[in-house]
Amino acid sequence: MPERLTEMLMDTWTPLIILWITVLPSIYMAPMNQSQVLPSGSSTGLKRLTEEQRVLNRSKRGWVWNQMFVLEEFSGPEPILVGRLHTDLDPGSSKIKYILSGDGAGTIFVINDKTGDIHAMKRLDREEKAEYTLTAQAVDRDTNKPLEPPSEFIIKVQDINDNAPEFVDGPYHATVPEMSLVGTFVTKVTATDADDPVYGNSAKLVYSILEGQPYFSIEPHTAIIKTALPNMDREAKEEYFVVIQAKDMGGHMGGLSGTTTVTITLTDVNDNPPKFAQSLYHFSVMEDVALGEPIGRVKANDLDIGENAKSSYDIIEGDGMDIFEITTDAQTQDGVIRVRKPLDFETKKSYTLKVEAVNIHIDPRFISGGPFKDTATVKIVVEDADEPPVFSPPTYLLEVHENAAINSVIGQVTAHDPDVSSSPIRFSIDRHTDLERQFNINAEDGKITLATPLDRETNTWHNITIVATETRNHSQVSRVPVAIKVLDVNDNAPEFASEHEAFLCENGKPGQVIQIVSAIDKDDPKNGHYFLYSLLPEMVNNPNFTIKKNEDNTLSILAKHSGFSRQKQEVYLLPIVISDSGNPPMSSTSTLTIRVCGCSSEGIVQSCNVEAYVLPIGLSMGALIAILACIILLLVIVVLFVTLRRHKNEPLIIKDDEDVRENIIRYDDEGGGEEDTEAFDIATLQNPDGINGFLPRKDIKPDLQFMPRQGLAPVPNGVDVDEFINVRLHEADNDPTAPPYDSIQIYGYEGRGSAAGSLSSLESSTSDSDQNFDYLSEWGPRFKRLGELYSVGESDKET
Repeated sequence: MPERLTEMLMDTWTPLIILWITVLPSIYMAPMNQSQVLPSGSSTGLKRLTEEQRVLNRSKRGWVWNQMFVLEEFSGPEPILVGRLHTDLDPGSSKIKYILSGDGAGTIFVINDKTGDIHAMKRLDREEKAEYTLTAQAVDRDTNKPLEPPSEFIIKVQDINDNAPEFVDGPYHATVPEMSLVGTFVTKVTATDADDPVYGNSAKLVYSILEGQPYFSIEPHTAIIKTALPNMDREAKEEYFVVIQAKDMGGHMGGLSGTTTVTITLTDVNDNPPKFAQSLYHFSVMEDVALGEPIGRVKANDLDIGENAKSSYDIIEGDGMDIFEITTDAQTQDGVIRVRKPLDFETKKSYTLKVEAVNIHIDPRFISGGPFKDTATVKIVVEDADEPPVFSPPTYLLEVHENAAINSVIGQVTAHDPDVSSSPIRFSIDRHTDLERQFNINAEDGKITLATPLDRETNTWHNITIVATETRNHSQVSRVPVAIKVLDVNDNAPEFASEHEAFLCENGKPGQVIQIVSAIDKDDPKNGHYFLYSLLPEMVNNPNFTIKKNEDNTLSILAKHSGFSRQKQEVYLLPIVISDSGNPPMSSTSTLTIRVCGCSSEGIVQSCNVEAYVLPIGLSMGALIAILACIILLLVIVVLFVTLRRHKNEPLIIKDDEDVRENIIRYDDEGGGEEDTEAFDIATLQNPDGINGFLPRKDIKPDLQFMPRQGLAPVPNGVDVDEFINVRLHEADNDPTAPPYDSIQIYGYEGRGSAAGSLSSLESSTSDSDQNFDYLSEWGPRFKRLGELYSVGESDKET
């Protein structure tokens, strides 16, 4: 009985003792607000601590048995025990097997499958991983069947202060305006600590300045940097190097720290006025300097920079305020003095100016520090220069009548040397402006004369350039334009504005206006043109026409009667005298041609020719031209048709069908050779070689053998050509082998008196044996070979 009781007590208190041993160390290591977990492996196996345990821990809250804790960075000779798993189903025998799975199971955390003890095998880093989620389960060791559902629990890694603060964004750069008040915000820095911010003071940071005092201060907890000294001057020191420290553990001993640097630059404010480097400036300038050219520079220095150093310059006093100007060079901030008006050494030799430099951008906070401007005196000395001649006035306008005489003076130009040592001036005309050389100028006094006659109607204006040159220095040259206007003279008679030709209808009425004519005058009177029209004295009583002056300065031609006839007179000529109103007046006579025409009933001109009377009534000139064109076209067609028919009916030369030779007609008469010395010498037409023989016809093939006829005796020069032709005609008519129509006669005779004779064997009635070729050897080396050939031939014949 006692043994049984002991066994029962052991079964009841053993789990409690194990729980006490396992949980108690973790409770002391964990913060008081943490809960220690001891999974039982069964949803029904969870048990609360006994009243004695609760009294011992003096805790009035319930425990949550789902967490375990392990200290980070813990190392020792043996793995650290994290906790133990136990189930109420475990009777203490070895039939139950504990299995662990989840984050790090088997590698970081290992469980004893018999006792349920969990050990950490490695050093853990909370900053790498703060907690691990695992799953525990109890199974039957023999069958591996789960004895209860799996339970999930968390192992948290408890933090220790093993990370120093770091400034991730450092080093820092900041700016603050110079002359700022104490406490002016500069910048804010931030440090980070990888330790747990909610566990202890490992991540509680405090900031301080190691370097940079007494100029700047930092708030310990916000890390805001502020100015600590007033009136810090950028011009004295522009940049400051500040070292900031961040320390954890609330700044207490044993805490870790990190540092960073902050480079603070003072920005510029306009707290300095401009100041000229010197109070008096001296410049010299030549009097012939071009307008707008810089003659000197002044500079007002400013200790500020950028926009605060920019100044504007102005001339506030002096005797040359209208002669000079000063502008600001945007690159160098210099004051550039320039010339506004021409300088004259002979008039004024020096100037004194007072210039002022004023800051463009002024800070109202420092305006009480004094005026932000400065002044300086500038003295300018004008130096003498050799100046070119000066014309007075600078331009000239001259007038001359177009009938002015040659060499007459039309105007004069004047110029002088403005220098103290005045030089004589010579004048000339720039001939590029007077290509026709119509004007001349006196080189001494500048009088312009006329070289050629002028005609206003050809050119009204002449623009020339006069050149003035110093005699002592030819490089000093001046030019002046001279405009010459040619004034009008009444030297042109009026005339018709255009060639007029009037048309008068045969059926016109008396008093009808035939034509309105106008006149033109090349002259240009000041009051405009006014023309007088009249007929010639002998035409005043013209029975056919009269004239009438119109108000618009034109003239109307009127018919005196009706009944004009083209058959009686086709054209009338009416001379008209036109006079102008000039002094003296000019006049001319122009003739108006008046044609009598046939008109329609509406007065429209239809025909003005006399031949139109032969046309039928109502037939116009256009219709007549069309009819004539058709007739001419028909005649051309008929002529072409007849010509083609005639060429088609002409028979060809009769020849035998079997004769396929070409009918060659030769024109090889080369004249009478040496005997052809008289024109129309009939002897050249007589071939003495054919007198006693018969030359066969080449244009036909004779059917009958024609017996040779007795040749004619040679005819002396000067024989009657008519008789010779009649004889030949008689022979042709009586020739039975000839066709019954004329044929071409061949005259191939080249002349009987030539020693060479004919080189052709055609139509030759003589043989080579009749000729002697010994003379060829006498013709020179060129004919030597030919003579040998013919000599050999004759010797062969004799042989």
